[in-house]
Amino acid sequence: MLRQPRAVWAVAFACVIAFMGIGLVDPILKDIAAQLQATPSQVSLMFTSYMAIMGVAMLVTGVVSSRIGPKRTLLAGLALIIVFAGLAGASETVGQIVGFRAGWGLGNALFVATALSTIVSAAAGSTAQAIILFEAALGIGIASGPLVGGLLGEQSWRAPFFGVSVLMLLALVATAVLLPATPPTGRRTSLADPFRALRHRPLLLLGVTAIFYNIGFFTILAAGPFALPEAGILEIGWIFFAWGLLLAFTSVFVAPLVQRAVGTVPAIIAMLALFALDLAMMAVFTTHVPVVVAGIVASGAFIGINNTLITEAVMGAAPVERPVASAAYSFLRFCGGAVGPFVALKLGESVDEHAPFVFGAAAVLVGVVVLAAGRHVVAGRTPHAEVGSRAEAEAVLVGDVD
Repeated sequence: MLRQPRAVWAVAFACVIAFMGIGLVDPILKDIAAQLQATPSQVSLMFTSYMAIMGVAMLVTGVVSSRIGPKRTLLAGLALIIVFAGLAGASETVGQIVGFRAGWGLGNALFVATALSTIVSAAAGSTAQAIILFEAALGIGIASGPLVGGLLGEQSWRAPFFGVSVLMLLALVATAVLLPATPPTGRRTSLADPFRALRHRPLLLLGVTAIFYNIGFFTILAAGPFALPEAGILEIGWIFFAWGLLLAFTSVFVAPLVQRAVGTVPAIIAMLALFALDLAMMAVFTTHVPVVVAGIVASGAFIGINNTLITEAVMGAAPVERPVASAAYSFLRFCGGAVGPFVALKLGESVDEHAPFVFGAAAVLVGVVVLAAGRHVVAGRTPHAEVGSRAEAEAVLVGDVD
């Protein structure tokens, strides 16, 4: 599995850096707010613009890739990340950072949606082995993002942005040189295809559930640092590094065990309920730092398991092409990721410090109710654990492997 062409390693390295972007800004949120005289809710818009543009862009990535080919799509995504991450680091106001994070989100969408299929097509060995490499890159990126943000953020809040820009420049050169040309293949998709896919009730139910689940997910990312008033940049980086490690480990190793034990849909409902309880605990004990730290880290387990399980469910949720299902589902889930941070921190400013986690817990609980009410509809389209392939499931979210 490790004897792969250099092109595969180049794209895998770029994947690590791309997934760093999810948690990179966590450790520096408070510092940005202090340095640029911004409120927590204003700073949270860095998540909102990033996730909103990613969600909208997911609707068009298939259209772009099917017309210009995977390699050009990858390079376009990498180039956008380089430019906008660098511009974010050079910003003088929070508004500028928010705008440049939107451009970063567009680049990330183009890259991530194409990376898996590129790795699979270029890799030696089986598809499953190529997927393991991709998952390893994903896990390393999510886990290391907060730590890199903390280490570089100790020097300056600008350093993490410039660091990503430099690393992505290396990835772009490596991808351009080492990855062979990949002309467009298959049917050209249209912008209407994802919306047609949402006519299928199982996919729509999972997408609506994901909206509320991702509100809770990004409430943790945005509100967590502000609930740790005495923690420094590096301390927050280490806390979210532990969160990311647990997320990566449970998504790969624990989720299949839970799925085989109780089934896909019941396991999703259980993980969402536990996540809601975790957020509720943080809401009650917001002023107790050890409880908040434990709640942040523990949430990584619920998020990691749920990410895998809901991916498995999406895989068979609609009789449409996998990239189309991916675009439709990703659009809805990133809407939740866009709304959650701003509303949570706005409530924290206007109500009290407990309100963000109350909001997150309530949102995830709504997701539990939605999925529980439609469980029979979704279960009818969900593959059994012993039949469903982790490789196929991952392909639904980030690109077709055919």
